[in-house]
Amino acid sequence: MCGRYALYGPVSRLGAHFGVSFEGFDFEPRYNVSPLQFAPVIRENSGSRQAAMLRWGLLPSWARDPALANRLINARSESAAEKPSFRAALRSRRCLVPVDGFYEWRKSGSGKQPFLFQLASGEPMALAGLWECWKGADGEALPTFTILTTSANALLATFHERMPVILPPETWGLWLNPSRTPQQLAPMMVPYNASLMTARPVSRRLGSPRNEGAHLLEADDPAQ
Repeated sequence: MCGRYALYGPVSRLGAHFGVSFEGFDFEPRYNVSPLQFAPVIRENSGSRQAAMLRWGLLPSWARDPALANRLINARSESAAEKPSFRAALRSRRCLVPVDGFYEWRKSGSGKQPFLFQLASGEPMALAGLWECWKGADGEALPTFTILTTSANALLATFHERMPVILPPETWGLWLNPSRTPQQLAPMMVPYNASLMTARPVSRRLGSPRNEGAHLLEADDPAQ
Protein backbone atom coordinates (compact mmCIF):
# COMPACT_ATOMS: atom_id res chain seq x y z
CA MET A 1 0.00 0.00 0.00
CA CYS A 2 1.16 3.54 -0.69
CA GLY A 3 -1.31 6.27 0.14
CA ARG A 4 0.90 9.27 1.00
CA TYR A 5 4.39 10.39 0.09
CA ALA A 6 6.78 13.33 0.22
CA LEU A 7 8.68 15.11 -2.55
CA TYR A 8 10.53 18.13 -1.22
CA GLY A 9 14.04 18.02 -2.71
CA PRO A 10 15.20 21.01 -4.77
CA VAL A 11 14.14 20.80 -8.41
CA SER A 12 17.78 21.05 -9.50
CA ARG A 13 18.68 18.01 -7.39
CA LEU A 14 15.76 15.99 -8.71
CA GLY A 15 16.65 16.87 -12.29
CA ALA A 16 20.26 15.80 -11.87
CA HIS A 17 19.32 12.58 -10.07
CA PHE A 18 16.72 11.44 -12.59
CA GLY A 19 18.31 12.85 -15.73
CA VAL A 20 15.32 15.00 -16.62
CA SER A 21 14.56 18.72 -16.78
CA PHE A 22 12.01 20.19 -14.39
CA GLU A 23 12.50 23.66 -15.87
CA GLY A 24 9.28 25.64 -15.93
CA PHE A 25 7.58 23.44 -13.35
CA ASP A 26 5.46 25.30 -10.84
CA PHE A 27 6.15 22.81 -8.08
CA GLU A 28 6.63 23.64 -4.43
CA PRO A 29 8.13 21.19 -1.89
CA ARG A 30 5.45 18.72 -0.84
CA TYR A 31 5.43 16.80 2.42
CA ASN A 32 1.97 15.23 2.20
CA VAL A 33 1.20 14.25 -1.40
CA SER A 34 -2.22 12.60 -1.31
CA PRO A 35 -4.52 10.78 -3.74
CA LEU A 36 -6.30 12.93 -6.35
CA GLN A 37 -3.58 15.57 -6.13
CA PHE A 38 -1.26 16.46 -9.01
CA ALA A 39 2.41 15.48 -8.71
CA PRO A 40 5.41 15.05 -11.05
CA VAL A 41 6.10 11.77 -12.83
CA ILE A 42 8.78 10.88 -15.36
CA ARG A 43 7.88 9.32 -18.70
CA GLU A 44 9.75 8.43 -21.87
CA ASN A 45 8.98 10.30 -25.07
CA SER A 46 10.83 9.46 -28.30
CA GLY A 47 13.75 8.02 -26.38
CA SER A 48 14.20 10.84 -23.87
CA ARG A 49 12.90 11.27 -20.34
CA GLN A 50 10.34 13.98 -19.72
CA ALA A 51 8.65 15.16 -16.55
CA ALA A 52 4.93 15.90 -16.41
CA MET A 53 2.32 16.75 -13.79
CA LEU A 54 -0.29 13.99 -13.47
CA ARG A 55 -3.09 13.38 -11.01
CA TRP A 56 -2.69 10.50 -8.59
CA GLY A 57 -5.40 7.88 -9.08
CA LEU A 58 -5.53 6.06 -12.40
CA LEU A 59 -8.45 6.56 -14.75
CA PRO A 60 -8.40 4.10 -17.68
CA SER A 61 -9.44 5.62 -21.00
CA TRP A 62 -12.64 3.53 -20.97
CA ALA A 63 -13.77 4.61 -17.48
CA ARG A 64 -17.18 6.27 -17.34
CA ASP A 65 -17.13 7.33 -13.71
CA PRO A 66 -14.20 9.56 -12.67
CA ALA A 67 -14.74 8.43 -9.07
CA LEU A 68 -13.00 5.19 -10.08
CA ALA A 69 -9.70 7.01 -9.53
CA ASN A 70 -10.23 6.86 -5.78
CA ARG A 71 -9.86 3.07 -5.91
CA LEU A 72 -6.91 2.97 -8.30
CA ILE A 73 -4.15 4.83 -6.47
CA ASN A 74 -2.24 1.52 -6.28
CA ALA A 75 -1.94 -1.53 -8.53
CA ARG A 76 -0.80 -4.97 -7.40
CA SER A 77 2.23 -5.80 -9.53
CA GLU A 78 1.51 -9.53 -9.43
CA SER A 79 -1.84 -9.16 -11.21
CA ALA A 80 -1.57 -5.87 -13.12
CA ALA A 81 -0.91 -7.65 -16.43
CA GLU A 82 -4.33 -9.34 -16.22
CA LYS A 83 -6.47 -6.57 -14.71
CA PRO A 84 -8.50 -4.53 -17.24
CA SER A 85 -7.74 -1.33 -15.32
CA PHE A 86 -3.96 -1.73 -15.58
CA ARG A 87 -2.92 -4.16 -18.32
CA ALA A 88 -2.82 -1.66 -21.21
CA ALA A 89 -0.80 0.84 -19.20
CA LEU A 90 1.60 -1.86 -18.00
CA ARG A 91 2.30 -2.78 -21.61
CA SER A 92 3.23 0.67 -22.87
CA ARG A 93 2.54 3.52 -20.44
CA ARG A 94 4.95 3.15 -17.56
CA CYS A 95 6.47 5.95 -15.53
CA LEU A 96 8.71 6.73 -12.58
CA VAL A 97 7.17 8.45 -9.57
CA PRO A 98 9.93 10.46 -7.85
CA VAL A 99 9.63 10.66 -4.06
CA ASP A 100 11.88 11.59 -1.16
CA GLY A 101 10.02 9.11 1.00
CA PHE A 102 6.64 7.50 1.57
CA TYR A 103 4.51 7.04 4.66
CA GLU A 104 2.92 4.09 6.36
CA TRP A 105 0.94 3.96 9.59
CA ARG A 106 1.37 1.66 12.58
CA LYS A 107 -1.43 1.05 15.04
CA SER A 108 -0.64 1.75 18.67
CA GLY A 109 -2.53 2.07 21.92
CA SER A 110 -2.98 5.79 21.35
CA GLY A 111 -4.06 5.54 17.72
CA LYS A 112 -2.11 5.39 14.48
CA GLN A 113 1.48 6.61 14.23
CA PRO A 114 2.82 7.52 10.76
CA PHE A 115 6.38 6.63 9.78
CA LEU A 116 8.48 7.98 6.93
CA PHE A 117 10.34 5.40 4.83
CA GLN A 118 13.38 6.54 2.88
CA LEU A 119 16.54 5.24 1.28
CA ALA A 120 19.42 5.01 3.74
CA SER A 121 21.58 6.84 1.19
CA GLY A 122 19.37 9.92 1.48
CA GLU A 123 18.75 9.94 -2.27
CA PRO A 124 15.30 10.30 -3.81
CA MET A 125 13.67 7.04 -4.86
CA ALA A 126 11.77 6.10 -8.01
CA LEU A 127 8.51 4.24 -7.50
CA ALA A 128 7.18 2.15 -10.38
CA GLY A 129 4.13 3.81 -11.88
CA LEU A 130 1.61 3.48 -14.70
CA TRP A 131 -0.16 6.33 -16.44
CA GLU A 132 -3.24 6.92 -18.57
CA CYS A 133 -4.93 9.88 -20.26
CA TRP A 134 -8.68 10.03 -19.64
CA LYS A 135 -11.15 12.29 -21.42
CA GLY A 136 -14.37 13.44 -19.82
CA ALA A 137 -17.66 14.22 -21.51
CA ASP A 138 -16.43 17.75 -22.20
CA GLY A 139 -13.42 16.38 -24.08
CA GLU A 140 -10.98 17.71 -21.51
CA ALA A 141 -7.93 15.44 -21.10
CA LEU A 142 -6.93 14.35 -17.60
CA PRO A 143 -3.56 12.57 -17.23
CA THR A 144 -3.46 10.22 -14.25
CA PHE A 145 -1.10 7.71 -12.62
CA THR A 146 -1.00 4.85 -10.15
CA ILE A 147 1.80 3.30 -8.07
CA LEU A 148 2.59 -0.40 -8.30
CA THR A 149 2.94 -2.41 -5.10
CA THR A 150 4.58 -5.68 -4.10
CA SER A 151 4.94 -7.76 -0.95
CA ALA A 152 6.38 -5.89 2.02
CA ASN A 153 10.04 -6.36 2.90
CA ALA A 154 11.21 -7.03 6.46
CA LEU A 155 11.17 -3.33 7.37
CA LEU A 156 7.62 -2.72 6.12
CA ALA A 157 6.11 -6.05 7.19
CA THR A 158 5.26 -4.86 10.70
CA PHE A 159 3.30 -1.96 9.19
CA HIS A 160 1.53 -3.41 6.18
CA GLU A 161 1.62 -6.50 3.97
CA ARG A 162 2.32 -4.38 0.86
CA MET A 163 4.87 -1.75 -0.15
CA PRO A 164 5.47 0.31 -3.30
CA VAL A 165 7.78 -1.10 -5.96
CA ILE A 166 11.06 0.82 -5.66
CA LEU A 167 13.19 0.78 -8.80
CA PRO A 168 17.00 1.12 -8.51
CA PRO A 169 18.63 3.53 -11.01
CA GLU A 170 20.04 0.78 -13.23
CA THR A 171 16.48 -0.34 -14.06
CA TRP A 172 14.95 3.02 -14.92
CA GLY A 173 15.73 2.89 -18.62
CA LEU A 174 14.32 -0.62 -18.95
CA TRP A 175 11.17 0.29 -17.05
CA LEU A 176 10.46 3.30 -19.25
CA ASN A 177 11.29 1.52 -22.52
CA PRO A 178 7.90 0.82 -24.18
CA SER A 179 9.34 -2.12 -26.12
CA ARG A 180 9.84 -4.14 -22.93
CA THR A 181 7.09 -6.63 -22.12
CA PRO A 182 5.46 -7.13 -18.71
CA GLN A 183 7.12 -10.55 -18.56
CA GLN A 184 10.55 -8.95 -19.00
CA LEU A 185 9.77 -6.40 -16.30
CA ALA A 186 8.44 -8.85 -13.71
CA PRO A 187 11.86 -9.42 -12.05
CA MET A 188 11.99 -5.69 -11.22
CA MET A 189 8.69 -5.68 -9.33
CA VAL A 190 10.00 -7.22 -6.13
CA PRO A 191 10.44 -6.04 -2.52
CA TYR A 192 13.32 -3.59 -2.10
CA ASN A 193 16.27 -4.56 0.09
CA ALA A 194 15.22 -3.63 3.64
CA SER A 195 18.82 -3.03 4.72
CA LEU A 196 19.00 -0.10 2.29
CA MET A 197 16.03 1.69 3.85
CA THR A 198 15.25 3.61 7.02
CA ALA A 199 12.04 4.39 8.92
CA ARG A 200 11.25 7.03 11.53
CA PRO A 201 8.12 8.42 13.18
CA VAL A 202 6.71 11.71 11.92
CA SER A 203 3.79 13.97 12.78
CA ARG A 204 0.30 12.55 13.15
CA ARG A 205 -0.94 15.67 11.39
CA LEU A 206 -0.22 13.76 8.19
CA GLY A 207 -3.60 12.13 8.69
CA SER A 208 -5.27 15.10 7.00
CA PRO A 209 -4.45 15.79 3.33
CA ARG A 210 -5.06 19.47 4.09
CA ASN A 211 -1.94 19.64 6.27
CA GLU A 212 1.28 20.53 4.52
CA GLY A 213 4.76 21.74 5.44
CA ALA A 214 8.19 20.64 6.62
CA HIS A 215 6.95 20.38 10.21
CA LEU A 216 5.17 17.16 9.21
CA LEU A 217 8.56 15.41 9.05
CA GLU A 218 9.02 15.87 12.80
CA ALA A 219 7.58 13.47 15.36
CA ASP A 220 4.97 14.97 17.66
CA ASP A 221 6.05 16.09 21.13
CA PRO A 222 4.66 13.47 23.57
CA ALA A 223 4.04 16.26 26.07
CA GLN A 224 1.59 17.99 23.75
